[in-house]
Formats: sequence, C-alpha cells, structure tokens
Amino acid sequence: MAEKNKDKSEETFEVMDVVEYAKKQRWWNKIFGENSGPLAEKYNVATQLAIGGVSGWCAGYLFQKVGKLAASAVGGGFFFLQIANHTGYIKVDWKRVERDVNNAKKQLKLNAEKPTKEVRTKVDEVQTFVKKNIILTGGFAGGFLLGLAS
Repeated sequence: MAEKNKDKSEETFEVMDVVEYAKKQRWWNKIFGENSGPLAEKYNVATQLAIGGVSGWCAGYLFQKVGKLAASAVGGGFFFLQIANHTGYIKVDWKRVERDVNNAKKQLKLNAEKPTKEVRTKVDEVQTFVKKNIILTGGFAGGFLLGLAS
C-alpha cells in the first residue's frame, strides 16, 4: 500500500499556459469542442459531397411532391371557381378583380425596389455560409436537382 502512494507522488505533470492555449483556440472550439466549426475543417471532400448530395436529394424530392400538391390544389380551386361561375352558383365581378390585381402589382413594384435590412442581412449570411462550405453547397445543389428529377 505504501509503495502505491509513493509512485503516485513521484508523477510529473506538464505545466501548460492556459492563456496562450485559449488565444489559439477559435471561439466555437471553446464552446463546442474540437469537432465544431465549418464543415470544411471537419470532413473530407467526399463526405461533404455525400452529406450535401443526400440532403439536397431529400429536399428536392419533397419540394417536387409538395409543389405538385400545391399546384393541384390551386389549379383545382380555379377550376371549381370557373365551373361555379359558369353554372350560376356565384357571380364574379371580373373588372373589380382586375383592378385589385393591378393595385397589388403597383404595391409590389414599390416595395420590391429596395430590400429591407433584414432581407439584406439574411442574404449576406447565406453568402458567407456558401463561401465557407462550397463543397457541401455544390453537393446540395446537385442532389436537389436530382431530387426534383426523380
């Protein structure tokens, strides 16, 4: 028993300057650990392409299915509106509809010339993400197009 205690007291430890170590670490490594940060620093090219491609394909496939459903619902709604109008169930004032649509177009033109600060900030964030993770983004775009086609 005494011998074990003697061995433990003779161990040597390396002294580390914590301030220098903290200066060398990125802020996300301090919070989340070594395996955090941009994907370009964590995974190799093949893994990034695979992750981007699979997630893009899933998004494209869902976009295709939801898009078809939405188009069917909107088209069916207009179809039934026309049938109801022609059979006399409802009376549509088309001149008023045209006037309202033209007013909406004017409002959209006025508001679309300068994007708001929130929109500009989000666009900048997306651009920064794409630049930092170009391989992942390329895989996602390719997978998205394949998902739309399948």
